Amino acid sequence: MVSASTVQITALPGRDEECGAIRRLLGDLADGGGALVFHGEPGSGRTALLDHAHRHADGCAAIAAAGLAEEAALPYAGLQRLLDPVLDRAGDLPGRQAHLLRRALAGAGCPPEHRLALCLAVLRLLAAAARERPLLCTVDDVDRGDRATAETLAFVARRLRRQRVAVILTTTATPPAGLPTYRLGPLTERESAALLADRLPEPPIPPVAAALAAAARGNPQALVDLAGRLTPAQCRGDEPPPDAPPPDGALGRAYRSRLDELPGDTRRVLLLAALDEDGAPDTLVRAALASGTSIAALAPAELAGLVRVAAHRVTFPHPAARAVVADAAPLAARRAAHRRLAGVLDDPAHRLGRALHLAAAAAGPDPGLATELEWAAGHDGGLRASAALERAAELSDDPVCAARRRVGAAAYAWGAGDARRARLLLAGLGPVPPAVDGRADLFRGEMELRGGRIPAAMRALLAAADALAGTDRALALTALARAGEVLCFSGEQYRYADLARRARALARPGDPPATELTSTYLAGVAATLRGDLEQAGPALRRVVVRGGQLTGQALTPAALTWAASAGLLVAVDGAAHRLAERAVELARDTHDLAALPRALELRATAEYWLGRHRAAAESCREGLRVARATGQVNAADVHLGLLAVLAAVRADRETCLRRLREIRDEPAPHRRPRALAQWALAVLDLTAGRHAAAATRLAELARPATGRGQVLVQVMATPYLVEAAAHLPHRPAAAAALAVFDRWASSTASPSRRALSARCHALLAPRGSAEAEERFRDALRLHPADADAFERARTALLFGRELRRARRRRDARDHLHDAWETFTLLGATAWADQASAELRAAGESVAAPDPAAARLLTGQQLRIARLVAEGATNREVAARMFLSTRTVDHHLRNIFHRLGIRSRTQLARALDQDVPVGARSAAGTRVSAGPGSGT
Repeated sequence: MVSASTVQITALPGRDEECGAIRRLLGDLADGGGALVFHGEPGSGRTALLDHAHRHADGCAAIAAAGLAEEAALPYAGLQRLLDPVLDRAGDLPGRQAHLLRRALAGAGCPPEHRLALCLAVLRLLAAAARERPLLCTVDDVDRGDRATAETLAFVARRLRRQRVAVILTTTATPPAGLPTYRLGPLTERESAALLADRLPEPPIPPVAAALAAAARGNPQALVDLAGRLTPAQCRGDEPPPDAPPPDGALGRAYRSRLDELPGDTRRVLLLAALDEDGAPDTLVRAALASGTSIAALAPAELAGLVRVAAHRVTFPHPAARAVVADAAPLAARRAAHRRLAGVLDDPAHRLGRALHLAAAAAGPDPGLATELEWAAGHDGGLRASAALERAAELSDDPVCAARRRVGAAAYAWGAGDARRARLLLAGLGPVPPAVDGRADLFRGEMELRGGRIPAAMRALLAAADALAGTDRALALTALARAGEVLCFSGEQYRYADLARRARALARPGDPPATELTSTYLAGVAATLRGDLEQAGPALRRVVVRGGQLTGQALTPAALTWAASAGLLVAVDGAAHRLAERAVELARDTHDLAALPRALELRATAEYWLGRHRAAAESCREGLRVARATGQVNAADVHLGLLAVLAAVRADRETCLRRLREIRDEPAPHRRPRALAQWALAVLDLTAGRHAAAATRLAELARPATGRGQVLVQVMATPYLVEAAAHLPHRPAAAAALAVFDRWASSTASPSRRALSARCHALLAPRGSAEAEERFRDALRLHPADADAFERARTALLFGRELRRARRRRDARDHLHDAWETFTLLGATAWADQASAELRAAGESVAAPDPAAARLLTGQQLRIARLVAEGATNREVAARMFLSTRTVDHHLRNIFHRLGIRSRTQLARALDQDVPVGARSAAGTRVSAGPGSGT
């Protein structure tokens, strides 16, 4: 076990504002005092803030106390403990005030008509104690002690402006009015990681820190309790971290002490609330009445911070509070409470809740109740359904039924994002029939694929396919498709042919749509990986079409992600994006968290090809969050790799390297995250001019001839490999990779892929040759006008650079201006700087486009508008920008509409008013470097 530090923490992550308020209060004591109240649930850091105040009270005297529930019925007991160190100053008070104070603190109380005088006596006593040096007075949990003390201290705290006294109170209940109050909210994930780093000798890896933060629900004490139970293996991520604070930890003990102070009726209703996880007040009201009491009995529990009662829901401040209430009750009391709750859940909509309560009250096997639980679970889903099927398995008298229900419980848990629970359920199966074992292996394999050991994933999925082949061909094909994902993740695509062979043996004419989609997908991917694109293309296009036609039970996130993957392989990016987006929406709607990271990965990949880099990064960030929350560490690494690539493409070195550091260091050399990392580093090398290093990294991603390595990643990265190799004397690896890319691009109907192919050939052609120019012009013509402006600008930049180096400066400037404007409007600053440098080398300087015009028009619309304002006809604009006249007409109509104008003359005037001289140079008014500039 990792030993959590017991050293006092000087920094309080997530409490900077509160600590600042304390330091300001103490720093201003020489000029006058004041008060602070910290309001929060148990474990939120209230006591730590008081400790912080005492550590920073340099030059101050200090008195402190804490509210004690044991003394809550003794008026002024808390005040007596607080003031005891300064009671020797009572002689400085007027005689009547001194008498009242001594009488109240001696236990004789204070008549209501004298309470004002008593409060003023306490204020004067504190002022007297602060005469030599300022005084800090703190009371922790002031709401737990006697009410008279709390009211007196609140009165005093409001009247300290002219005294050198600082009063700081903490409370769980409603804070006193009229005082500066800070509500202590939950820590963020970053703040939780900082607290863990303070408490542990070695900080846990980011995914573990994120899991602990989620388990703690932002409660600092819960996080400290979890850190105290963390083992070295859990800290490294080799074993799952704890998913709940220990019940005997400091937070659990704090809640238990508050629970023990409550009256019997309150505890009985509180137990009902703890066992009714729906939290519906009407259910609790009826169950409380059936118990002979009412929901009003919860009032003391609310004051103690154990429960919150709102108009539509009864909640607990932290899962630990609910667990403490349930665990503290005897078994008989818990069963009785479950029966009462079941008795009031008579609405058909509450069928699963009723069955769960009856099951919790059952003392032995009950096949009828088990059947009821299974039926109700099938109409619900999520972790409740998982709990229902687990309990149904326990109540079953047939071992086969029990095993089947346990596998179903694991499936629901995995879909709900609780991989740990799913693994525990599958681990307790024992000997089962092949069909049940096959389903279990299918889920084991998927869990290992997303968040475990890749070799184990492959073994489990192949075993599942074998076990299910005779009883459930659809699930057997699903297992094979998952096995294919394993091979693509691990870089062992050469083994895909065996999966396709198995799939052919399982496929039948007239298969249902989802089954046909899966078998056709396997055949198409296998054909792609062996280079048979003539066979692959039609098969994968059928998968894309079939994916768009799925309905009913056939419409699943898995089927949609395979269809989206097929779309990417045949470069129908728009269709792939729609299918991936539909998979994301369906996974969200059905709460299938397990499917979400993969669907978001495919959506991000489609967005990359469509040139929507910001959207792709957002998809990856969401995928990363979900993957970490659900324990899918392999999926998280893929999203980190994609984020690193996207940052590198935008020349954001800092973000790229930060994301790369978060990827786990695994020994497997051909894992997809490692290949993505190498791609990202190669792009950084390329932008820094390290061409040989970039080419080497990308050439080593895969060996397409053998099917080993990340072949598909290398195909995506081929344009960068060729660009790097263009600067080198020997280019065999780039030529080989380009040959693969060419075959793929030519097999698709994608203009963007063919544009990239043409650009690559231009880069490898002899410098300054007619072939290079022709290829560049082909690329610009092929780049879609309505998509991927970034890659079009990259082509324009490379073409402009080629022309400039061939001493054709005037020709170069047009393309360099196009590139510079697009990069500037896209916010790709580093690339815009490169284009600007090339323009200066071509004899021209530039200024940034006017932000008003940039807001109104897209980058392409702005270029068209400037050419038209310069006097170009639509046909001339089309020729200049490699567009059709029809496309220019369409854009010009949109430009007129956006700018609210009707003529070319108005357009020229609008641009003349809005665009500064440097930006107008892009439309034709050049800023020359001098009369000697070349052409």
